[in-house]
Formats: sequence, structure tokens, C-alpha cells
Amino acid sequence: QVSLAESGGGSVQAGGSLLLSCAPSIYAYSGHCMAWFRQSPGKEREWVAWINSGGFTDYADFVKGRFTISRNFNRNILYLAINSTKPEDTGTYYCAVGRETYCSNDYILWGRGTQVTVSS
Repeated sequence: QVSLAESGGGSVQAGGSLLLSCAPSIYAYSGHCMAWFRQSPGKEREWVAWINSGGFTDYADFVKGRFTISRNFNRNILYLAINSTKPEDTGTYYCAVGRETYCSNDYILWGRGTQVTVSS
């Protein structure tokens, strides 16, 4: 069974940067949409960004201009560059695989998450 593993989380001061990665346990789902979500303390999980099989990206308004989603299609590794961090970016970040090549709200595989903590 394929699994996803996130890495790269940690603690950073406000204004700092982190690079998150997400890799499947085997080479799979290269033709699918992949996305990042996060869950902050006391809040529901929310969508952050996605990238489809053609490399098209989209972002939640609260991260536009600060976060960059990218993907190594040869290895199918997903990245999220987090810049200009704010304390409200604190949370657990999850990667997910979409059911289709285009991005929608239908995800079939989730990682276990990586913790990001931003201090003021």
C-alpha cells in the first residue's frame, strides 16, 4: 500500500522560511493532482495550495505571495516553500493526492503530517 511521508517541518521565528517535502513510498500518482493542507490549533483543516499534473498551481489567499508549491515530476516529490512566516502559519501540514489529474476537493491519500511552529 502506498503511503505519503512529509518532512521538513520545524520551529522558525516569524519572517523565517521552511521547505516542506512530501514523497510517496513508491513512485506513484505522478499523473494526479497533489496538494498541501494545514490544521492550526483549534481550527479545522484547510487547503493551502495545489499543483496538477500539468504543473498548474493555485493558492489559498492567505498564503499567496509567501508560499510556493512545486513538484519534481520525475520523482513525484511535492514541495512547499514557506517564506515570510507568521505565527498564524503554525500548524500541522499535510500533503494529499487527488483522485484525478485536475485538482478538486476529492483526495484519496493523505500523509501523516509535519509540524510547523512559528514564534513571534
